[in-house]
Amino acid sequence: MNTPTLAPAGLPIAAVERDTGLAKDTLRVWERRYGFPLPVRDSHGERVYSPEQVDKLRLIRRLIDQGLRPAKLIGLDPQALGQMLDELGGPRADDDPERTAHFQAILKFVRLHLHEDLRRTLQQSLMKTGLQQFVTGVVAPLNHVVGDAWLRGELEVAEEHLYTEQVQNILRTAISTQTSTTRERPIVMLTTFPDEQHALGLLMVEAMIAPEGACCVSLGIQTPLEDIRAAATAGRFDIIAVSFSGAYPARLAIEGLRSLRTALPETIALWAGGAGLRGAERKLPGVKVFKTLEEVPAALHAWRRDAEATLQP
Repeated sequence: MNTPTLAPAGLPIAAVERDTGLAKDTLRVWERRYGFPLPVRDSHGERVYSPEQVDKLRLIRRLIDQGLRPAKLIGLDPQALGQMLDELGGPRADDDPERTAHFQAILKFVRLHLHEDLRRTLQQSLMKTGLQQFVTGVVAPLNHVVGDAWLRGELEVAEEHLYTEQVQNILRTAISTQTSTTRERPIVMLTTFPDEQHALGLLMVEAMIAPEGACCVSLGIQTPLEDIRAAATAGRFDIIAVSFSGAYPARLAIEGLRSLRTALPETIALWAGGAGLRGAERKLPGVKVFKTLEEVPAALHAWRRDAEATLQP
């Protein structure tokens, strides 16, 4: 009797690309040049990466986003990479003891699945700061804190989802109180490309736009490019805004944005942002790429000034 061959445990290269945001070509080059990652092969000869290698790749990607070179990182173990991430910090609680304590309290609620405490604390922060400042000063840095905790194994996937769901619920409720009953220009479409499943970025953008009186229409996530183009024209949208998380492959984001820019009428602006586009500005002529959410209201005001100028005789 033949013994069945068990498939190796792990992720195929396409799934690793989606999970880490590192392109397939990059993974293959690192394998040849640095000897990491070292995937096994399945029965079809395809690369399969172990969960441990994927975890390390996530850390490396975050450090590359901070400006470090892969050659310096690949030889380090995950503990050393995590320490480097801690030392670099990034947009988290800075050196403000009160802010640090606030974020650590929120992390504790997430770890212990204290839904009500988490919701109440986030709601209090929103009431104290206002919607736009809540997004830029609380949610944005908290996303990094939670993401880093997950990378270091301090949070489970379910706990990270708990945090995301609570933040999304609070943002949706707050946005609904800001939304005008009239369709004021610009009319902005919000969506993501296929395989981009993170909706929080869209809500954060909408939370920055809604208080400025713009009309926002969300198509949700994973919208095919042709559907975006068709809806943009049929709906008379002024701006198409697309969000990319850090896990989305930059190569796919750039290719998709270039294709969409070509397909859209010149009168429709194309805006894009998120960690997945870090450093891609020069590769995207005709696309307004945002480095931070703080830039969004000013860009909206600039669009209105330009629109008013074109209407003047």
